[in-house]
Amino acid sequence: MFELNAKSRIELGKKTKALRRAGFLPAVVYGEEVDSQSVTVSARDFEKVYQSAGETGLVTLVVDGAKPLNVMIQDIAYEPLTGKPVHADFHSVRMDKEIDAKIPLVFSGEPPAVKNEGGILVKVMQEIEVRALPKNLPREIAVSVGALEKVGNRIQVKDIVIPTGVMVREDLDDVVVIIEAPRAEEDLAVVPAAEVVEVKTEQETKTEERAAKAAAKAESEKAV
Repeated sequence: MFELNAKSRIELGKKTKALRRAGFLPAVVYGEEVDSQSVTVSARDFEKVYQSAGETGLVTLVVDGAKPLNVMIQDIAYEPLTGKPVHADFHSVRMDKEIDAKIPLVFSGEPPAVKNEGGILVKVMQEIEVRALPKNLPREIAVSVGALEKVGNRIQVKDIVIPTGVMVREDLDDVVVIIEAPRAEEDLAVVPAAEVVEVKTEQETKTEERAAKAAAKAESEKAV
């Protein structure tokens, strides 16, 4: 398990800018067995831990040398220009209580239908909602598309290999990825280029909305 040391903070609003300049990341802790609390952690240490743990890996958080907390990193806000984290949430969890989480799907392989038939690979889902004990939550779930040989072939939720101890919270018949037929030249001529290049799914839209809310949260804290 990964570990981070944190210090309680009283700096709020614009005063957090000084913390960031000094190399610290403002954050909050909330959830099971803990009162909501504003804290800071080393920005460098945070980025190292987050790179390995993601949003579903368990992290041991020690605040002011007190009893360690089992937390998950959530709702990171980023600086739009630099892409650096400017705020994060630490969600304290109980190890004996199942939690719901959205796990990213990682696609691998090359569908023969794309190479041989000119099909279009459409990723309908980018993440999948599951329920599990914190220790059983995977950081990601692999989806191989190498067996999609024909246009119309698809992978549904029920076809994904789910780790032991993890329960899927999606409809098992939902489509995860599908091979669509190539568009005729006359169809492409009347379709805007942006539509041809990118197929935006509902899951991608939700992800963008969460990112926008996190950015707004960081901006509101700066403005206080």
